[in-house]
Amino acid sequence: MNTLTPTVRILAWCLHLLVVGLLAIAVVRAFADSAPRAGLIAVVAAVAAATYGLGPVLPAVGRSYAGAVLWLSAVGIVWLVLLTLSPEAVWLAFPLYFVQLHLLPRRSGLVAVVLTTVAAAVGFSIHQGAFTPATAIGPSLGAAVAVAVVWSYQTLYRESEQRRMLIDELTATRTDLAEAQHTAGVLEERERLAREIHDTLAQGLSSIQLLLRAAERALPERVEVAAGYVARARSVAVDNLGEARRFVAALAPPALDGTTLAGALERLCATTADRHHVDVRFHLRGDPVALPAEYEVAVLRVAQSALANTTRHAGATAVDVCLDIGGDRVVVDIVDDGVGFDPDSVPDPEPENGGFGLAAMRARVHDLGGTFTVRSAAGEGTSITAALPLPSEPAAGRHP
Repeated sequence: MNTLTPTVRILAWCLHLLVVGLLAIAVVRAFADSAPRAGLIAVVAAVAAATYGLGPVLPAVGRSYAGAVLWLSAVGIVWLVLLTLSPEAVWLAFPLYFVQLHLLPRRSGLVAVVLTTVAAAVGFSIHQGAFTPATAIGPSLGAAVAVAVVWSYQTLYRESEQRRMLIDELTATRTDLAEAQHTAGVLEERERLAREIHDTLAQGLSSIQLLLRAAERALPERVEVAAGYVARARSVAVDNLGEARRFVAALAPPALDGTTLAGALERLCATTADRHHVDVRFHLRGDPVALPAEYEVAVLRVAQSALANTTRHAGATAVDVCLDIGGDRVVVDIVDDGVGFDPDSVPDPEPENGGFGLAAMRARVHDLGGTFTVRSAAGEGTSITAALPLPSEPAAGRHP
């Protein structure tokens, strides 16, 4: 037996109730007509109901062909006995058609339906005392309707299953294709960066190494020659630094494209307030100056991570983000009025969950020689401060 869907399960219960109702009608008619064998009819009807009731309960009936054949044979024998006693039993042939077609393979089910139709026609003819076309037309029409309904449903079910399997395959293929495209894109980008680094930074570093070795060999006898090598190495190092900054600028967050750091932070605050219904205010102190790309990326990432933690965990209603650009440093403060926490009890960051974590923010700031401070306590909100010392030389690659 196929696994029952909710709709088929409801239809099965309706079929069971129909069988019980038809058996009850046979018994009631027997007693109403004062049939001489009314008591026997009631007993056989009860046996028929008990035998039929075993089908839904016994697992073997639905799981094996042999179990289904044995149960249907038992039900059929009891039905034939009842049919010899009462003409009302002929109506039980109709629900039996559906049960036979449902449990048996198509060919076996059709044979069972034909045999049941013949038995119903013959039994009804015996009770009528004569065989007429009407005694055969009724069971035959019922059998035809049952076969048409069950076979149509089975065909629709198979088509539905085929469509479902096709959709599952398409979904799986689409996911695999997206992953393959992502992987290919990552590999392509890595290959491109590897070529760029090999053709620029690696070559430059190799030149610096060769020049310094030449200077080392020239010393101490030829100081002027060694100084020339060192000067050329320094020139190559300056060029390499420019290339490195170009790489950093190319990998900068999209939020910094076409705008200043202050503009990016202001837009971040507005977006966060919009999405999370928190009052996020941006403040700018000092005059915006050109900052190295890596500094702008670090400040923006710290602000993004801090705001993400605030909206997820702090339960804050207001957040103030302040960017202070002085002569020799840039400071960003993120202060909220949330529930606060114990900074010493924060677990290690989990990048796979989508967050930077306090440790990762601190590492990013420390990599640029800055300081990272977290002040918080339960019920007192949280303040995060990242301060970066600005290099004395002019910034390259970005302007306010």
